[in-house]
Amino acid sequence: MPTQVRLEDVEEVLQRQIDCNIAIARAGLEGHYGAEIGKILLRSYGNSVQNRAKAWAAAGSDARMNGCELPVVINSGSGNQGITASIPVVIYAKECGVSQALLYRALVVSNLVTIHLKTGIGSLSAYCGATSAGCGAGAGICYLYGGRLNEISHTIVNALAINSGMICDGAKASCAAKIASAVEAGLLGMQMNFHDSQFYGGDGIVVKGVENTIRTVSIIAREGMRATDAEIIQIMMDGDGEG
Repeated sequence: MPTQVRLEDVEEVLQRQIDCNIAIARAGLEGHYGAEIGKILLRSYGNSVQNRAKAWAAAGSDARMNGCELPVVINSGSGNQGITASIPVVIYAKECGVSQALLYRALVVSNLVTIHLKTGIGSLSAYCGATSAGCGAGAGICYLYGGRLNEISHTIVNALAINSGMICDGAKASCAAKIASAVEAGLLGMQMNFHDSQFYGGDGIVVKGVENTIRTVSIIAREGMRATDAEIIQIMMDGDGEG
């Protein structure tokens, strides 16, 4: 459990994750990178904490995918997943005025949930890894608000039910928009739980129990999307570069 984690074992890497990933997000908001999804979110939808969480995460990917050379602390081998799992939690922690220790513990939740979800999927899949990281972010933010195993479990199941159809079609500018969508799913999954709402076993791919739902999504991503992966690669190879 996060309450049992020895902070001295993790605070160095977590602080590096905070510093590096917030720095590249700031660069994305201040510079001109890619489709500028982070900037567009702030200009279009305002400065609420929910929108800032999505916008700053997207801005980190704007910069990362489009030439910014600032370092990123990754998750599951992915810079975008590291950005998605960390930045929304940091934004919410600042909004809530929590202690640095609580922020670290929430980041432990987010990072470990992301890793757990991604482990069953494998290293290569047509399933967008930001979906897993968005679930992780929702779980970490839920922890900031006092949620523990039961609340975090429902947040994960809800988020997976919402966004598990998003495909991976390579590293490029649109990853930033997918990150915003993944963070939104995580936040909506959390808010559903806070309002005594949830998806139940039998609702599509949802199976009773969080681990069973995670396992189902892993099978879909690892086995079921093999043909999707081949089709995506073929489309990318045949593409003419025009939108």
